[in-house]
Amino acid sequence: MRHSELWERMDKHLGGGYAAVWADQQVLAELGGRTVTEALDAGVAPKTVWRAVWSALELPPSER
Repeated sequence: MRHSELWERMDKHLGGGYAAVWADQQVLAELGGRTVTEALDAGVAPKTVWRAVWSALELPPSER
């Protein structure tokens, strides 16, 4: 997964304006207590980040 695909998915589920705010503020245990932005900056793969977001948002399996 590319970074652009991750952001497209986040925009789809959170809205374009809110996705970036959520990514900067929501700490996810599955990302080692980091936010989406921190995890990506640390080199965590976008696919791994998406799995954590998917879980946190309780999205359906079809969105995984």
